[in-house]
Amino acid sequence: MQIRLTKSFIVTGMMALALLTVASCKEKKKDYIIVTHKPIVVKSQKPRAMGDTQQSRHVSWLGNTYTVTVSLKADPSLPLASDGEQKYYDNRITLRITRGDGSVFLDRTFTKADFKEYVDAYYDNGALLGIVYDKTEGNYLRFAASVGNPDKSSDEFVPLVLSVSNTGAVSVTKSVQIDD
Repeated sequence: MQIRLTKSFIVTGMMALALLTVASCKEKKKDYIIVTHKPIVVKSQKPRAMGDTQQSRHVSWLGNTYTVTVSLKADPSLPLASDGEQKYYDNRITLRITRGDGSVFLDRTFTKADFKEYVDAYYDNGALLGIVYDKTEGNYLRFAASVGNPDKSSDEFVPLVLSVSNTGAVSVTKSVQIDD
């Protein structure tokens, strides 16, 4: 009887093991699979400002010291600029040149419209990107100006040269060289 009990125990154990093996082959629900919806990126429909800035520097010109101040401000009253996807407020730039005694030599505000004849390709959607002092050259103060794509990561623009004479006359030409 002892042998039979052992044999019966072994057969029962083998059947239980076979049953467990079959049951373990059943596909289990996988807890690590997470079903979710891809988030919808909502682009801002509100126009962006390119950044209000002001910079000043002292310049020696014709034996005197002048202070050149350039102020850039986004202007919501101007037509909007666009990079193709995002809208931007165009800029209004004020160029102020003061003499060493504090008197004003030049105080003029520029918009993209002041450069229209030089930037036809960017006039409709582009923006006035900036004006910066470049150098003194004889009777002139030379400034680099640009109109182009308002996206800061873009390098699409028209380079211009804005010149101010010692009489206060302002002229603009298209730049023939771009510095690296």
